[in-house]
Amino acid sequence: MSTEPRINDRIRVPEVRLVGPNGEQVGIVRVEDAIRLATENDLDLVEVAPMARPPVCKLMDYGKFKYEAAQKARDARKNQTNTLTKEMKLRLKIDNHDYETKKGHVVRFLKGGDKVKITIMFRGREQSRPELGMELLKRLADDVSEFGYVESSAKQDGRNMLMVLGPARKKTEAKVDKAADRDRRMEERREQQEAEKQAEAQLRAAHSAEPPHQKKRGPADNMDPDIDL
Repeated sequence: MSTEPRINDRIRVPEVRLVGPNGEQVGIVRVEDAIRLATENDLDLVEVAPMARPPVCKLMDYGKFKYEAAQKARDARKNQTNTLTKEMKLRLKIDNHDYETKKGHVVRFLKGGDKVKITIMFRGREQSRPELGMELLKRLADDVSEFGYVESSAKQDGRNMLMVLGPARKKTEAKVDKAADRDRRMEERREQQEAEKQAEAQLRAAHSAEPPHQKKRGPADNMDPDIDL
């Protein structure tokens, strides 16, 4: 079913409550008069509240209205971010090296604007020591607090213990920072290349300014070729 509003001569009622182009209330007028006002002002008569009695119509540039609405919808979709939820699994007896490695992954996810679900997997008798899982999750949350926060506190889920960390910054902000960092690196690379070119040009100029190398004259060079020895 089309949701396109009725405009101009498609409005089949004897009278309407008319609203001006700037939102001013004109009052109840005959539909023919409302259409005439729209034509005289090069506008459209658009039914905005068909269920009212009488229906409410507004004078507007409907083509411009549709264009601006489409622009707003595009901007909203452009600014909308899809926050993903990554998952990181830890063992209760994780060693320091593995912990630092996985903490690095968590930081990377959070800096990218994504949530991270931390799962601690218990084995055997470890299930009887949930406080150790809580300590490990608290340690991780404290270590990454610069980049994220605890969105969902730790809770037991069967043999596992779960916690969700949320990013400190939105994904759009993270993308902007990433783009800015990429542009900065490119600019530094261009500056380095330019400096290398200038150094090479100066070296060539210095080399070309040196006087030509003259061969030392030996005894044979001082002899008159016409003298017989």
